[in-house]
Amino acid sequence: MYLGDLYLFYVYIKVFHIVSIITWMAGLFYLPRLFVYHVQQYDNDGFKKVVEVQEKKLYYYILYPSLIAVLISGTLITLSVPDIMKSGGWIHAKMTLVLLLVIFHFVCGFYRKKLLLSKCKSEMFFRIFNEIPTIFMILIILLVVVKPF
Repeated sequence: MYLGDLYLFYVYIKVFHIVSIITWMAGLFYLPRLFVYHVQQYDNDGFKKVVEVQEKKLYYYILYPSLIAVLISGTLITLSVPDIMKSGGWIHAKMTLVLLLVIFHFVCGFYRKKLLLSKCKSEMFFRIFNEIPTIFMILIILLVVVKPF
């Protein structure tokens, strides 16, 4: 298949990309919230076991596949419309924020493992940490829709 042929599938790739983003973002919103509950109920062994299972399933069965789908579909979109990289600084800023969200994804995995061993951070820390993906999502949507630069 010639890369130019990707443009024929552009709309379908874009739909898949948007669905993947929604799924990934939902997981990134919910996992840190589970961390808040985990820390709140750290001494409640029954609750802690349930939330640990939820965290693991969310991270490995929803977040990871969604992340991979976002990255593959985003790459295919870029390959099918290569001039998008010349459309302005907004695309570079957007990709930088996406990279930071990918890092946030892996930091969530780090904290998930740390919480299995100890109450590593405070409830307030995770409440603030929980807001990071929301802020990034708002900025990314602004960049994509408004294209300010």
